[in-house]
Amino acid sequence: MDTRETEIRELLQKIPLLKNEIRKLIVGQEEVLDEIIVALLAGGHCLLEGVPGLAKTLMVKTLAQALQLSFRRIQFTPDLMPTDIVGTEILEEDHSTGKRFFKFNKGPVFANIILADEINRTPPKTQSALLEAMQEFEVTYGGQTYPLDRPFFILATQNPIEQAGTYPLPEAQLDRFLLYIKIGYPSREEELQILSGTTGSKKAVINPVVTAEEIISLQQLVREVNISDDLIAYAGELVRATRPATTAIAYVKEWVRWGAGPRAGQSLILTAKARALSRGRYAVLMEDLHAMAYPVLRHRVLMNFRAEAEQVTADEVTRTLIREIGRVN
Repeated sequence: MDTRETEIRELLQKIPLLKNEIRKLIVGQEEVLDEIIVALLAGGHCLLEGVPGLAKTLMVKTLAQALQLSFRRIQFTPDLMPTDIVGTEILEEDHSTGKRFFKFNKGPVFANIILADEINRTPPKTQSALLEAMQEFEVTYGGQTYPLDRPFFILATQNPIEQAGTYPLPEAQLDRFLLYIKIGYPSREEELQILSGTTGSKKAVINPVVTAEEIISLQQLVREVNISDDLIAYAGELVRATRPATTAIAYVKEWVRWGAGPRAGQSLILTAKARALSRGRYAVLMEDLHAMAYPVLRHRVLMNFRAEAEQVTADEVTRTLIREIGRVN
């Protein structure tokens, strides 16, 4: 076995170690945890949605503890300003010369992992402060560009049941999130385990098991995972079929207002590669595309007013497309 194969094998062993550390505090939510790790490996960002009390914040904090990365939490509120996220210039004085100068004081966005808590509680002006950071991995202030530390991973949370005092994320910003992950209630057994494990005096210790350099190496390795031309073509057809103007599928024409753009296809292929790698495979299977289609398309397929009234969701559209398009020809 050559050195490269040994390095790859050692890197892949880090993924189950990371999951095991997170499971010390997080009970259940296996699919959610898998999708968060997929997004991390793919180098994208996540939007987490769930009712209060489902450990969204705890999951992100535990992930940060298991990684040897800097972590900052930003609590989004209606009075939060863009400078509270990006940073601002402050006037300082050189005591040796007496000259005054402006110095850029970096905001909390200058960290490896950012928890944007309740992102929909702040106005669009402040929400947009994250746009450049999410897409370009840099921040511009006063005409000067400041690169962000890598890896850079934003996990934003939002509460789906409270609408008063919230500002829905614009489609342009939604599209910047690689995955839109929905968190549901735990099962009966998982809830009993949560109740017994969190009400005593014993506290789990989370050990950092993956470094920043290892995360970057894994992200580069994801790009090298093989995917066949047939599966690439299938991913393209799946995304194109979400567009009511060009699709032949009646279900889409009936319920969808706008379909997904090319970025959805890129995200689908990249996350399928990350999912394959997280399972120790070096080639994408159809099951990877099917599994990642839901969190990839969930926020990129816009339903029409009738669908919203009758509670037809983007997940149902994706399920129908997978069934209609079928297997690769």
